[in-house]
Amino acid sequence: MGALTLFTYFRSSAAYRVRIALELKGLAYDAIPVHLLRDGGEHHRAPYTQIHPLELVPALQDDALVLTQSLAILEYLEELQPTPPLLPDTRAGRARVRSIALTIACDIHPLNNLRVLQYLQRDLGIDELQRNAWYQRWLRDGLTALERMLSTPARSDLYCHGDTPTLADCCLIPQVFNALRFHAPLEEYPTVMAVYQRCQVLGAFQRAAPEAQPDAA
Repeated sequence: MGALTLFTYFRSSAAYRVRIALELKGLAYDAIPVHLLRDGGEHHRAPYTQIHPLELVPALQDDALVLTQSLAILEYLEELQPTPPLLPDTRAGRARVRSIALTIACDIHPLNNLRVLQYLQRDLGIDELQRNAWYQRWLRDGLTALERMLSTPARSDLYCHGDTPTLADCCLIPQVFNALRFHAPLEEYPTVMAVYQRCQVLGAFQRAAPEAQPDAA
């Protein structure tokens, strides 16, 4: 393993996922902030455009290797540092954790990320009220599904799957953070919020939180 460098932005859900995993694994890394709003977005300018083909965050550099896509990075970290594990030891458990993670990363986040919201306002001319209605619609659909996934059948798990955090929790907590930032009503998702609150007291999640990042100032 070489020196790890994470290209990150403090509010990016995808970068937040990777920071949580790095902290849970106890892996040291250098964080290089890439501001997504300043001067039109630093991710659209060199040298970052040579690092990430889609001009998004995060990107993880391990010596000469550069990885993009947060879920691929999470799987890489799982193989790089197997303990503590972020995937269960059963085939069914691993499939369930990946299903939860992909529900967030593929079905909620892409519809509500920064570039989509910017396109809706700048290119299609919708106002802030309409933008927020868009955000709330897709968030509601996704969180409703997650609540069912986490609570049916009745489970006693402390986290998304089992009694230790997994890749699913790495994805869930940033999504709830964004929902809170947009003042989304979350009372209908008690299981989701119980998992969120349990994660909030863990040091790894606290160190990875947006407000704890140097570029949050």
